Amino acid sequence: MLENVKKTTEEKTLDPLEMAEALMQAGLKLQDVVQKKPVCYPTISTEEGFPLNPLHMAQMCGEAAAKLFYNPEKLAEATQEYMNDLNELGRMILESSLAHNPDNKVIIPTLPGDRRFQDPMWQKNPFFNYLKQSYLLWNRWMRKTAHSIEGLDKHTALKVDFYTRQLTDFFAPSNFLWSNPKALKKIMESGGQSLVQGMENFIRDIESGKGNLDIKMVDYDAFKLGVNIAPTPGKVIFQNDLIQLIQYIPTTQKVHQIPLLLVPPCINKYYIFDLREDNSFIRWCLDQGIQVFTISWVNPDEKLAAKTFEDYVFEGVGEAVKVIQEITRQFYLNAIGYCIGGTILSCYASDRTLENKSPFSSITYFAALFDFKNSGDLNVFIDEKQLVELELIMKTKGYLEGKRLARTFNLLRANDLIWWFVVNNYLLGEEPAAFDLLYWNSDSTNLPAVMYTYYLREIFLKNRLIEPGKLVMNGKPIILQNITTPTYILNTHEDHIAPWHCGYAGTHVFKGPLRFVLGDSGHIAGVFNHPKNQKYRYWTYDQYPTNSHDWLKNATQHAGSWWNDWLPWISPYLGTKVDARSVGSKKFPPLGSAPGTYVMKRENNDPNNA
Repeated sequence: MLENVKKTTEEKTLDPLEMAEALMQAGLKLQDVVQKKPVCYPTISTEEGFPLNPLHMAQMCGEAAAKLFYNPEKLAEATQEYMNDLNELGRMILESSLAHNPDNKVIIPTLPGDRRFQDPMWQKNPFFNYLKQSYLLWNRWMRKTAHSIEGLDKHTALKVDFYTRQLTDFFAPSNFLWSNPKALKKIMESGGQSLVQGMENFIRDIESGKGNLDIKMVDYDAFKLGVNIAPTPGKVIFQNDLIQLIQYIPTTQKVHQIPLLLVPPCINKYYIFDLREDNSFIRWCLDQGIQVFTISWVNPDEKLAAKTFEDYVFEGVGEAVKVIQEITRQFYLNAIGYCIGGTILSCYASDRTLENKSPFSSITYFAALFDFKNSGDLNVFIDEKQLVELELIMKTKGYLEGKRLARTFNLLRANDLIWWFVVNNYLLGEEPAAFDLLYWNSDSTNLPAVMYTYYLREIFLKNRLIEPGKLVMNGKPIILQNITTPTYILNTHEDHIAPWHCGYAGTHVFKGPLRFVLGDSGHIAGVFNHPKNQKYRYWTYDQYPTNSHDWLKNATQHAGSWWNDWLPWISPYLGTKVDARSVGSKKFPPLGSAPGTYVMKRENNDPNNA
């Protein structure tokens, strides 16, 4: 094996003797590290926030295995294909190795966007090429086998597919020291110091997680809220138990008469709208002459355990609307709701429509769901049995810890948001980069137990938002179908949290003038895509067939950011230009500077805890 490892071109040779010497040096240094900081291996605890329940996984796997072996034909077919391809791969690699051919043949290609096998050694070295391709063949066999199981209900089949993917992702050769060429080269080049640093990083992350492995994803010290992240100048002009309302200082002498309210998701901090000055959606809107207000949700603790979803609708969005109306002396305003912020906004819009007092000139939804049926991998974690268990977990503190929800979202893209950092932090011994998006992603927010349980059970699991009158808030039925406000719906093609077809369902819900746009990329990057970056693309089509895929077949593709489509759409609803107003009012004087104080509260185990 070592001889095969040694054979490579255009790369530093992995000499076995040098490697052995580097490992010996690392071993001596590791003794000192472990003696100074004894290793406490991480636990897997649902109470501490690990989202996968081993008992549930074992029960599901047992049921799937029983179904599979009662109908083995498809398993046998997939296995025969796998063995044939594996034999062919071995033959090709052997021929290539004997011929000293650096351009090894490929029997199964790496999937597009898969960052695990980017190092040239995975292709040029016969040993690592065999490891990679045999793994990809096994991965394909596992996925085909999971999909071939007949007789499973839809929810169980989704779980089988999801857990199979987690298993195959875990066993990728890139995740292990001995089979990752980049890690092996780093050990040799550093004289074993990379392995020592990786162990120190591992111990640090266990200590940070208080026994759970809390993988550090970003350089926390590189950012400071209000300085180089969430930097746009503004003032907090109102607060209650749930929100601080921020009004931003205009950047133009004239502003549009009708203001804009941003409703961010309450499961994350608001400043996804305002990461840096050069990519900030808030700053871009201000530069277009739009008066901007944003809600900054509180990071709740046990004192707010009894807050309901209805409170978030009326004490949150409802109070913000009233304050903006008073400050601007305008009845109408535009609003944008992002993710669950869009769900909350739509409920308030329904309530106001029933009162014939809708204050909205237009409503825009970013990556929001209206039909929660077939809403993707998140359904793996949501059924009645798991909700009861979650209620018991939240009962002690009265809220769901943000870290638990963050781990769940990370599992949906495990290769990018878990295993990439395992390799970087522990196998390579490197520190995470200073990346604003990951800083925000690591800034978790708690959710009140009552509010979150209602959302999961009534809206997500029972899918009652889209059914007229199935939800009742403020003593009135929620009927989205009554909303006639001009509506712009933006979903993204690769969204792993809010699948775009679930947002497209809104085209057959709202009754006013409507535009649906499909952005490129995912839940975050596809939404906050500044035009100056000239990245990605988007699709438009002015007809809305029932099937979302039929819409996409007929849609026109455009280069660049969808922001360039949204601005001319919303312009008629912004009103005429007026002199820029001062921030706040006599009734609502500024309480402090943006980004405010609610956004500063972080998880207790966060090294940047304010």
